[in-house]
Amino acid sequence: MVQGMHGDALKVRIQAPPVDDKANLALIEFLAGALELPRHNIALASGARGRCKTIMVRGLAPGSIADRLAP
Repeated sequence: MVQGMHGDALKVRIQAPPVDDKANLALIEFLAGALELPRHNIALASGARGRCKTIMVRGLAPGSIADRLAP
């Protein structure tokens, strides 16, 4: 669930545990659904082991991403 902005980042809450990449996969699944894109258009660019992640999204302009994820 999108919680809103946290500084210059978007805060998203995921229920999956951070074990065996379950949280990362759940985040990608959530973003794919929210952005109405196939999962292969969304990739984790950095932060696989941390709380702060950088996500790469293919197929949408940055403005469109922000509009679709706005809480």
